[in-house]
Amino acid sequence: MSEFVSVAIIQARPPYYDLPKCVDKARSLIREAAANGARLITMGETWFPGYPAWLDYVPQAALWDHAPTKQVYARLYQNSPAVDGQEMSELRRLARELDVVLLLGINERVARGRGNRSLYNSIITIDASGEIVNHHRKLRPTFSEQMVWAQGDGAGLSAADTAVGRVGGLICWEHWMPHARQALHISNETIHAALWPAVKESHQVASRHYAFEGRCFVLAAGSIMLAADLPNEFELPEALRADPDQLLLHGGSAIIDPDGEYLAEPVYGEETILYAELNLERIIEEQMTLDVTGHYARDDVFSFEVNRRRLE
Repeated sequence: MSEFVSVAIIQARPPYYDLPKCVDKARSLIREAAANGARLITMGETWFPGYPAWLDYVPQAALWDHAPTKQVYARLYQNSPAVDGQEMSELRRLARELDVVLLLGINERVARGRGNRSLYNSIITIDASGEIVNHHRKLRPTFSEQMVWAQGDGAGLSAADTAVGRVGGLICWEHWMPHARQALHISNETIHAALWPAVKESHQVASRHYAFEGRCFVLAAGSIMLAADLPNEFELPEALRADPDQLLLHGGSAIIDPDGEYLAEPVYGEETILYAELNLERIIEEQMTLDVTGHYARDDVFSFEVNRRRLE
């Protein structure tokens, strides 16, 4: 593991619910980030093929037996990648070619023929060798998200060894689940990807708290979405129809030091790639005062256990 690691967050607007175009755009942006020296690259929550923000912006979407919602879900399902599918294979080859580590947020479709038609909100960690070294499914879809995603499990609730060190990630409101955080902390995480639809103020607080608590670097990754990106199957409210260029997801991506301070300040409202050079010795420096899995732990008082069985 090198002492310094160059990292990047791709804050971009995915071609919503068009998986081939998502892969093409991601490939181009990953190549750009790698050409600028990044060894670890991440993107926002379910970037492939986009976060279902219509859950928050279309009042009729949650109605029982609503035909447009069913049609949108079917289109999302058809454009979601499988972990062992063609699109993921292409991205694995790209990681190997560029010698980079990728942490990718996907709407995960289980491979056809397995009898499981559910979607999962997942993080796939691809090492620089092209090998998938971790596969985490969001433990609890939040509120209306339960219409779209099934519950995940603890199988991927850990950091993984990669070419740049021990790398892990959590998705959105998992950062407010103390046990989920602790499971990552005890796995000796050095770099953490915090994947959000957009990193609004409360998400900044959670990401900075995670860095301080875990004494690790945090890449808080958000995406860009316009009103025009909402599925055309829905009848949109007048305010959205009148201003299709208004931002629904405004990015906010940032890179945070183990003391909770920003290495790269949040960027809002634009497509960009954020970069930072991480000095991994900063982790040891900050652990002198707080190490929640070392001298600040009380294993004689608390016990902790994770069920890491994959639920199919």
